[in-house]
Amino acid sequence: MKSSLNKELEYQYQKNDPVRSRYEPVIGLEVHIQLLTNSKAFSSESTQYGALPNSLTSPISLAHPGTLPMVNRNMVEYALRLGIACNCDITHHNQFSRKNYFYSDLPKGYQITQSTTPICKGGYISINPNSDNKREISLNRIHMEEDTGKSIHDQDPYYTLIDLNRAGVPLLEIVTEPVIRNSDEAYQYLTELRRLVRYLDICDGNMEEGSMRCDANVSVRLKGDKNFGTKVEVKNMNSIRNVQLAIEYEITRQIAALEDGKSLRQETRSYDAGTNSTIVMRSKEMASDYRYFPEPDLQPVIIYDKEIDRIKKALPALPAELHEKYTHRYKLSNYDASLLIESKEIALYFEELTKYTVNYKSAVNWMMGEVKSYLNENAISITEFPLPPAKIAELITLVEDDKISYTIAAQRIFPKLVKNPQMSTLTIAEENNLIQETDSSVLQDFVEKALAKYPEKIIEYRNGKEGLIGLFMGEVMKLSKGKADPKAANKLLKEALELK
Repeated sequence: MKSSLNKELEYQYQKNDPVRSRYEPVIGLEVHIQLLTNSKAFSSESTQYGALPNSLTSPISLAHPGTLPMVNRNMVEYALRLGIACNCDITHHNQFSRKNYFYSDLPKGYQITQSTTPICKGGYISINPNSDNKREISLNRIHMEEDTGKSIHDQDPYYTLIDLNRAGVPLLEIVTEPVIRNSDEAYQYLTELRRLVRYLDICDGNMEEGSMRCDANVSVRLKGDKNFGTKVEVKNMNSIRNVQLAIEYEITRQIAALEDGKSLRQETRSYDAGTNSTIVMRSKEMASDYRYFPEPDLQPVIIYDKEIDRIKKALPALPAELHEKYTHRYKLSNYDASLLIESKEIALYFEELTKYTVNYKSAVNWMMGEVKSYLNENAISITEFPLPPAKIAELITLVEDDKISYTIAAQRIFPKLVKNPQMSTLTIAEENNLIQETDSSVLQDFVEKALAKYPEKIIEYRNGKEGLIGLFMGEVMKLSKGKADPKAANKLLKEALELK
């Protein structure tokens, strides 16, 4: 039944369907990010990923009687970093609360979180920030809390296994307003958020390992209707793409149900990537079900303006700021700038490279050409790349000074340089006899030999086939073993062709 319904929905009420166009999706996202702290939110045990199950617990994280939690200072600072970057209002008087519910991987029977005083309120994250489709996704809040343990269902056919290592790991929950209107916007929002937390060094954004998790609240309503439809929460999505697919499926499912005269229930559903469908898990809890009350074992956290100012001054350059710098100050294209800021590590390498050269376009070409190809071929990141930025700048300078051609630099010198990073690029060029030939008499000899090889092509060139200049230039470069100065050789070729 499930598969037949999925197949039917594939053809029903898709994006361009007239019935679908009468409806407006209303989407809000709740994203949890695990913070890159060394210890847990309220206790001292490690947050290391991949440790032996139940090896990173303590009486505090397990809430044994007589134990008292303490607030991790770095958790607060990381929350402030994100809040400042998102233009949020910062809450100065922060109170923690207990969120009470029973679940097998929640060892305390409650979760320490923030209810009435989230550390960050309001703010926004821009999607498509460097295009005409720029839009600000409004945030409702960012608050601090601790993670639960982990239930493992696929290692034993009869029992669920519990690993409590994750219990107590510090989280930030980022909650949007219900302002997202389609799955594409949700995809863009999550992409920008993940990039932002990586630039801020507060989370690695790895959804596959669970350090960034997203729940989507989805409803639909007729266009023009001011009232929200029945909200459904979708969980268990381990990639940004799966979030997009789950939202798209849920929109289609809800429209199909309403068009069939059925009513929707407020519920929590799980996304099954194998069937690209959502499955009912349980009815949705209300806030009152959690019986929030102030955490009696933790004092309020007071944040002063001077602390906010200190963190603000220490923030690194963020993607939007770098994009502005690259397109306006460096005069790079929007495309080039977007490629550079996609990865924080690539952007940092490029930033260092610009300290040694002002030929920014050549720097981008090297970064996105030879450097990126080398990284892909060797399955490494830029942080493992053997050449420091100064070496790439040396290559750029040699080409600028007409000592070597770009082809020679890329195909002959670059491979030798990555094997011997300590060597000078000029030394490699000289020892391998790669310095560009600029002597006009030597170049003239190459030109004469190239023209002599294709006498019939000379006639065709003079009859209007000027594109044949490439054929002659190719022969000159072949005869010179790639050492001929292209500009000088091209000029001599044109002069010789006119004479002949």
